[in-house]
Amino acid sequence: MPARNAIGPCLLAGLLACQAAPAEDAPTMAAPVRWTPPALATDQYESSPTLSPDGHELFFFRADRQFDNYRLLHSRCEDGRWSAPKEPAFAAAPGVLETDPAFSPDGQRLYYGSARHSGEDLDIWKVERGADGAWGAPQRLPEPVNSPHTELLPREQPDGRLLFGSDRRGGPGGRDLFMATPLADGQWRVEPLPAPVNSPADEYEADLSRDGKVIVVVANRGERSHLYVYDRVGEDWRERGQVPARADVFQVGPLLSPDGKRLLFAQAEGEDSGELFLVDLHPGADPSWPPACPAADH
Repeated sequence: MPARNAIGPCLLAGLLACQAAPAEDAPTMAAPVRWTPPALATDQYESSPTLSPDGHELFFFRADRQFDNYRLLHSRCEDGRWSAPKEPAFAAAPGVLETDPAFSPDGQRLYYGSARHSGEDLDIWKVERGADGAWGAPQRLPEPVNSPHTELLPREQPDGRLLFGSDRRGGPGGRDLFMATPLADGQWRVEPLPAPVNSPADEYEADLSRDGKVIVVVANRGERSHLYVYDRVGEDWRERGQVPARADVFQVGPLLSPDGKRLLFAQAEGEDSGELFLVDLHPGADPSWPPACPAADH
């Protein structure tokens, strides 16, 4: 079973990166507020939302109270409210772990993690929409995108590259972030993201803004995993700071707004539940994201 939030010390070689001070001109981040639509909320753990480009579909995964036994779920905006979540038609058989859904920028593909190939190791899979709007058969992405190790939170970029996390070798830590670039011959080139986004600690989930200027990273740099924001300055990344979420629980499943100024993520609420939270990362964030579900749209 993949350990998404394993506790581990920040390695000495990466200590300065773990404790890097934010830039003096870094924008102030607001306190998170609960966002989970009522139809999605349960006493279990809802995580890793992804919204279709038109805002009318929402995929996420639900885990049990121990943050295990992940299953994909899908909800639609219908008659002014989100529908009761259901497993999509392409979901694997009960008991197979499936997690981390992510729409492509054009909404024609959905990427996700599934253990259907091995029964335990999460790999990246995708489904594509047909001309009728229905999802096709799931396809496992080839190596070197997938590996004998766990892959998490795949996110297709506007240029076709794929951002994901993995505990494979090749990066500076136990788990790291990687970018896969499709090549002209149908192969892929996979490279770790540079420091300080990757460090000798654990980085294993991330979302990158559409303009490539902001990245939010899930990293375990001490007792548990938290969210860190970086801004691109020239060719380098500069740490802005940690998202002001709860320090006593972990955060996962980041989803940035199109303008990179708002963030959806998951964290525990109460003893038995995980919910979706919304935070402004920058003043002037677009208040219309995430989109509402008004009856007038249908």
